[in-house]
Amino acid sequence: MESLEPTIDNLAKAIFTVNRHAKTALNPSFLYLLKKKTIEKLISEGKAKKVGLHFSPNPRNSQQQSDVLVAVGNYYFHIPPTKEDFATLPHLGALNGVYRNPVAKMPLSQAKALLQSYAGISETPANKPSPRTYQKPVFKRLGER
Repeated sequence: MESLEPTIDNLAKAIFTVNRHAKTALNPSFLYLLKKKTIEKLISEGKAKKVGLHFSPNPRNSQQQSDVLVAVGNYYFHIPPTKEDFATLPHLGALNGVYRNPVAKMPLSQAKALLQSYAGISETPANKPSPRTYQKPVFKRLGER
């Protein structure tokens, strides 16, 4: 599998692929972190643009929640808002079908590799407790310590 150049179009396709897989993954936290860090870096470099705020279709613990709509090439993504976003970005209302992403086919492993190299983060294995070694039971007579 060849490595892709980190062009805006390739990065947008990779974010789209990672985002699509994260929605059904068993442990999506790293995929969402990868998406967020990549989009933040693209925004800071001026390669992506915050368009506005959308109401979230599935708010967490409230009646209403807003997400920031970000344009990366021909693709649109949502990221969590910051306090400044509420003050500076226009509110676009409810999510509708105006902003649709083109279909992209890219293997998840290739998308993750491209985004990891671009964002500069790597996946660390989950902190699993080390397996305890088996200790034989010690039998003592009644009354012994």
